[in-house]
Amino acid sequence: MNLVKRNFVFDFDSTLTSVEALDVLAEITLKGNQKKEEIIQEVIHITNQGIDGEVSFTESLEKRIQLLSAKKSDLPLLIEELRQKVSPSIERNKEFFESFSDDIYVISAGFKEFIDPIVAEYNIPSERVFANTFEFDKDGVIIGFDTENPLSKHNGKIDCLKSLNLEGEVQVIGDGYSDAVTKEAGVADTFFAYTENVSRDKTIANADHITPNLDEFLYVNKLPRNLSYPKNRIKILLLENVHSDAFTKLTGDGFSVETVSRSLSEDELIEKLKDVHVLGIRSKTQVTRKVIEAAEKLMVVSAFCIGTKQIDLEACKESGVVVFNAPYSNTRSVVELAIGEIIMLMRSVFQRSTEIHNGQWNKTAQGSREVRGKKLGIVGYGNIGKQLSVLAEALGMDVYYYDVEDKLSLGNATKIDTLNELLNISDVVTLHVDDNSANKNYIGKEEIAQMKNGAHLVNLSRGFVVDIEALVSALKSGKIAGAAVDVYPEEPRKNGDFYTELKGLDNVILTPHVGGSTEEAQKDIADFVPNKIMAYINSGNTVDAVNFPNIRLPKHKNAHRFLHIHKNVPGVMAKINKVLAKYELNITGQYLSTDEKVGYVITDVDKEYNQEVITKLKKVEGTIKFRVLY
Repeated sequence: MNLVKRNFVFDFDSTLTSVEALDVLAEITLKGNQKKEEIIQEVIHITNQGIDGEVSFTESLEKRIQLLSAKKSDLPLLIEELRQKVSPSIERNKEFFESFSDDIYVISAGFKEFIDPIVAEYNIPSERVFANTFEFDKDGVIIGFDTENPLSKHNGKIDCLKSLNLEGEVQVIGDGYSDAVTKEAGVADTFFAYTENVSRDKTIANADHITPNLDEFLYVNKLPRNLSYPKNRIKILLLENVHSDAFTKLTGDGFSVETVSRSLSEDELIEKLKDVHVLGIRSKTQVTRKVIEAAEKLMVVSAFCIGTKQIDLEACKESGVVVFNAPYSNTRSVVELAIGEIIMLMRSVFQRSTEIHNGQWNKTAQGSREVRGKKLGIVGYGNIGKQLSVLAEALGMDVYYYDVEDKLSLGNATKIDTLNELLNISDVVTLHVDDNSANKNYIGKEEIAQMKNGAHLVNLSRGFVVDIEALVSALKSGKIAGAAVDVYPEEPRKNGDFYTELKGLDNVILTPHVGGSTEEAQKDIADFVPNKIMAYINSGNTVDAVNFPNIRLPKHKNAHRFLHIHKNVPGVMAKINKVLAKYELNITGQYLSTDEKVGYVITDVDKEYNQEVITKLKKVEGTIKFRVLY
C-alpha cells in the first residue's frame, strides 16, 4: 500500500476535455462570419504554438482573444459544449475524481469561467482550480485577461506549483509542453503525457509515462478504475492486409493495433506473438500448435475470412484461445462471382475474349448457350449455396442441390439425395463445401465420370476438393466443356509467380482466390470480426466462436466478472464454487457452457471481495485461463 501522499495535477484543455476550449469558443462566436474557417485555423495554429513553446504563452493568449470577439453571454453555450466534450476515459472514471478529490488539482492556462463549472461535476472545488480569468468591458465583451496571474505568463504552471508547495509526491498529467517542463523544473516528481486526444512529440519526449487514457494512469498508480486492464495494453496484430476499417474500429475502442501487410512464417509468427493478445489473419497464415503453445498471452485468433483450416482449432481450445471467423460477410461476393462465371462458361465468353486478344475474330454461336432452363447442381447448401440458389432461380435456372446434412430448400430448389444423382443431371456443377479434411478430392475421376458430357464445373470452395489431374484430363478430352477455378490445392503465401496444370486450357477461367475479395466484403468482414473480438475481450461473450462453448452474456454493471476457462473434467465446477463460497462472495450471476474438452464459466460478483480469491481461482486444478473484467 502506498503511504506517501500523492497529489494529482491535471491540465484541462485536451486532457480533461477532448478539445481546446478557446477553439470551441471560436466556433460559437464566429458563426455566420464569412472568414470563420480562416480565423479558426489561425486560432488553432496560435494555440499549438503556445502549447509547444514556440511563442510566449502571453502572446498566444492575447492573439487568440483578439481573434475571438467573444462576449460573456457566449460562455454558457461554451460550458454546455464542453460538458459534451469531456474525454471518454475521464468520464468513465468519474468515481476516481469523486473519491480522491482532496488530492486533485487542476492547473490550466485556460479560464476559470468555463473550467469551474465542468470540474465541479467531478467533485473538484473552485479553490483547487488554478487558471486565468477573463476581463470584460462594460458591455460584457471579453477584452483581455488578468495579466498579473502567473498562468498568463511563460512557465506559469511552474510558478503556480511552486507557490502551492504541495506535500508529498506531485504527479502532473497533461498534453502540452508547459505540463512537461514542470518535471524539468523540479516542481513535479512525475510527468504523464496524456495522449487520448492529441499526441505532441515534444511533450512525449519529456514524459516519464505516456498515458493514452486515464485507465492507463490509474493502472500504473494502482488506483481504483472503471476498467480492470487498460485496453491500450491489449496488443492486437493484424496480418495479410486486413481491411483498414478493422484497424480503425479496434484502435477506436482503445486497443493497441499493429498491422503487417503479408502473412508470416511459423518462426516469424512465434517471435511476433510474444506480447500479443489478439491475432487477426486471413487465409495464408498458418497458426499451428507450435505457434499457439509459444504464444502465452494469446487470447483470440480471428480469421478475417470464412475458412479456419489454417488454424489448429484443437490446439487453440486446449490453450483457452477463442477463434472467430466471418462466415457470412463475403457470401454475396462469392455468389456474384459464381453467377458471373456460370454465364461466362455457358457462353464461352473467356474463349472468345482470348481470341480477340490474340487478334482473331470468331463470331459463332457454337458452344454458346443461355443459362435459362439449364440445370444447376449446387454441392453444399450452406449460406453461399442457398443464396446462389435464389439468384440462379431468378435467372431462370432449374436449381438442384445436395448436402450431407438435411437442409430446407429455398424457392423451387430441389433436394437430391445422392451426389452421383446430382452430377448425372446437372448442366453446371458448383462446389460450396467446407474445409473438412474428409473432402479432399471430393470431386475426382469417378465423380467427373458421373457428370453429363459437356457439363461445366465451378469451384469457389476449397482447393483440395477437386482432383486437379482428373479435371485437366476431363477438360482435354471434352468430357467437361469448361471450368472456373478460384482455389487451388497449394497456394503461394504472397503475390508473385504461380503455376497450375489448368493454365492455358480452353474455356477455363482461373482466378487467384478472389471469390470473397471485394471491397464490400472486406469492409463487412472488417466490421463483423472486430465486433466479435471486442465482445469477447470487453465482456467475455463467445457467440459465434468456432472452437469454443458459445455464451451470450448480459452486460455487467456494478459488478466484477470472473472468466474461468478450464478442462472439462469432473469436479472442476465444484472446486470453483467451493472457493467462491469460502470467501463469501455475493454472486449476482453465473453462466456455464461446456463441450467435450473445455468448460467456460462466468461468475459476476459484487465489487467488494477479498483479492485472495483471484489467486485461489487461478490455482483450481484444471484451470486453463482466468481473468477478471470490470
